Amino acid sequence: MSLKTISTNFTSTKRILPVAVFGMMLGLAGCSEPAATEDTAAEESVETETAESSEAEATTDAGAETVTIYSSRNEQLIKPLLDRYTEETGVAIELVTDKTGPLMARLEAEGQNTPADMLLTVDAGNLWQASQQGLLQPVTSSILETNVPAKYRDPQGHWTGLSLRARTIFYDPNKVSADDLSTYADLADPKWKGKLCLRTSKKVYNQSLVASMIDHLGEERTEEVVRGWVDNLATDVFGDDTSMLEAIAAGQCEVGIANSYYYGRVLEENPDFPVGIFWANQGTTGTHVNVSGAGVVANSDNPDGTLQLMEWLSSDDAQGIYASADKEFPVKEGVDKSEMLSSWGPFEQDDINVQTFGELQTQAIQLMDKAGYK
Repeated sequence: MSLKTISTNFTSTKRILPVAVFGMMLGLAGCSEPAATEDTAAEESVETETAESSEAEATTDAGAETVTIYSSRNEQLIKPLLDRYTEETGVAIELVTDKTGPLMARLEAEGQNTPADMLLTVDAGNLWQASQQGLLQPVTSSILETNVPAKYRDPQGHWTGLSLRARTIFYDPNKVSADDLSTYADLADPKWKGKLCLRTSKKVYNQSLVASMIDHLGEERTEEVVRGWVDNLATDVFGDDTSMLEAIAAGQCEVGIANSYYYGRVLEENPDFPVGIFWANQGTTGTHVNVSGAGVVANSDNPDGTLQLMEWLSSDDAQGIYASADKEFPVKEGVDKSEMLSSWGPFEQDDINVQTFGELQTQAIQLMDKAGYK
């Protein structure tokens, strides 16, 4: 297990855990269920490194309190946002990165002694889990209520979505016409036998997709669909979305399901990447959309400053950075998308409240296991 701690523009005065407690923390992390549902190391960085700021870098406004973030987001993606906030406000940010499971285990082990103020992570299922474990405190914010639609926020205020990621269908345009595509359920049709690629069911993104299908289609019909997916697989499931997309490009399969921002990052490196995007379920439930988001840690020393940062992350300025740098869709309506995201065309989103993904997560995991989806 590894951790990365990055200090941005300040000299840290936060508490340092004793070695014995830290060892216990890592032991807890190893047995934490959410750890199995987080991104791979390539997607959500977890290298061990401590970067200490010099006194010359301690340029925060007088009296400004540091906000310490426990984050499962890729540092390279989230740091430009946090640096912008520090530049605009003078508030220092301390960023500690790891997978969601270990971070939640760490919060539990630290209890009232935690230095953390914010949990920043991916997927509504993870945010819901954190709130159920009592790791987040409820907050009230008219700014968040204005900027973030209710379906992307916890009704009790424990967490809020800050960016959107669409999980949809991708295909080989040399072998498949967009006219042949329609819904997630249609990928269970025998016409796709030996042509489908999927990411493993162990990842929370697929658990949330199946949870949404349970809500829309019922458990029996969803199990039929998942069994059909398994029957149609061209090869073993993949550990990450990028590898799955590359398998389509290589001709290993013809269709698959992935988060759109992975596709955007591949296109940024290779504009001629030979894979097309198709917005699923247009005319039925709409394309499955999930969130990355944050909550104020229950034992935060700086809840007011943390809430102010969350509010800023929902602003037009920050939402535009999410779209251009992270290839994620803005959670705030009316914010311009990046040129790349706009080029994919408009689409109808699933109107489901994303909290449902957490509520049905255990049911989804059990269903996929029963259906043989590894």
